[in-house]
Amino acid sequence: MRHRRPRHLRRAIARAIGSAGVLALALGVGTTPAMAAGKTSERHAATGASAGRPDPKTPWAPENDELPLHHKPVHPEALSSARTAGSGLQLKMPAPTGQNSVGMVGLHLVDSSRTDPYVGGKRELMVSLWYPATSTSGHYQAPWMPSISGSHFLGTRGLSPQQVTLPTTAGHVLAPVKTSLGKLPVLLYSTGLHSDRAMGTALAQDLASRGYLVVTVDHTHDANEVQFPANRLELNKMPSGAHSSDTLKVRAADIKFVIDALGKISSGGNPDAGHATLPSGLAKSVDTSRIGMFGWSLGGAAVDTAMQLDKRIDAGANLDGQFFGTAPSKDLSRPFMLFSSGSHNRNNDSSWRTLWSHLKGYRVDIKLKGAAHLSFSDNEWLVPQWARLLGISQDQIQKQYGTIDPNRAVQVQRVYLAAFFDQELRKQHSTLLDGTSSKYPEISFVR
Repeated sequence: MRHRRPRHLRRAIARAIGSAGVLALALGVGTTPAMAAGKTSERHAATGASAGRPDPKTPWAPENDELPLHHKPVHPEALSSARTAGSGLQLKMPAPTGQNSVGMVGLHLVDSSRTDPYVGGKRELMVSLWYPATSTSGHYQAPWMPSISGSHFLGTRGLSPQQVTLPTTAGHVLAPVKTSLGKLPVLLYSTGLHSDRAMGTALAQDLASRGYLVVTVDHTHDANEVQFPANRLELNKMPSGAHSSDTLKVRAADIKFVIDALGKISSGGNPDAGHATLPSGLAKSVDTSRIGMFGWSLGGAAVDTAMQLDKRIDAGANLDGQFFGTAPSKDLSRPFMLFSSGSHNRNNDSSWRTLWSHLKGYRVDIKLKGAAHLSFSDNEWLVPQWARLLGISQDQIQKQYGTIDPNRAVQVQRVYLAAFFDQELRKQHSTLLDGTSSKYPEISFVR
């Protein structure tokens, strides 16, 4: 006999899997009016990974975050006729390295105080909460992406579900929060331009296993696709002429709203638009007095903009993202980490030099040897696994993702992000941040 999951659990799982991935690039551009244009010289069109038309000499600013090693999209109707290769390739993602099991839940948040700048109406977001869990028995592991949207995601890369099975995460849906750890410091994640919040999963679930409450955020109508409850799909509606500085302001406002929602949870409320079931113990575990933020590419740039907007963010880390707008030229007294690929740092990025000179608190600038811009997303471990199916050569992979081993790249990122936030939010000093380490020779400090 088949057993149906309880209704509240089915709703929770639907929210947990949240954003559905990526549709073909052709579906990515909307026709809605552009956001109000500004007058500063720092404004660039938000068309690339670092949001702006990149100089070909800057490999850390590719033309598009979302479709690396892009192949001709597969039309949905072609997926059913794709050749089946046995059971197909089962993709696997790096397991968390912390001492705790991981729970997760997705939330649908509606900001009634803001109008969506891309399509009008109330601003809506989908977020995923990752946290240390106690018993995970009986709680399903959330998929990295749900099946239907995962099919689209694979299709944009020239693959089909018959060829490739996307992985499950370490996040057990609605598992009870491990309250014995006390209140959990909060980390917020913003992803690359037109990217999905799923692209930060390897880092998010690892930080959760180390005792953080990590919130990954989809920026609706900036992301190529966001799946809301009842299978409602919202696509990228960003106008082609949108300025990066305006996009960053929208993202910063999104982050501020998410922090407000976390405050409601900590006071016993439920900010989910449908009042979805929350994990047991969550309310007593949210520590809004210790908040950090990290992001990749344009999401990394959003960290500084969000910190300028909201002083509740105590520390920030930018993963290889170029800055735009006026935020980098404003003083910031809170701790900040610049974490770059092997070919990118403040010596060849004037926006990083500008920010560095305005960082008045603790600051650190580190570089990951052998890494490329795309190494800081989940594509780092995804693409090498399916490369053979698409005839992608090792040389092509290295041009996009660098020469560092994918598992090693993820490991080093996890260790140094944790060291930074442990130091700034938990007051646990790490000698890793003092200088080079023989254990991690790939990391160098830009002095």
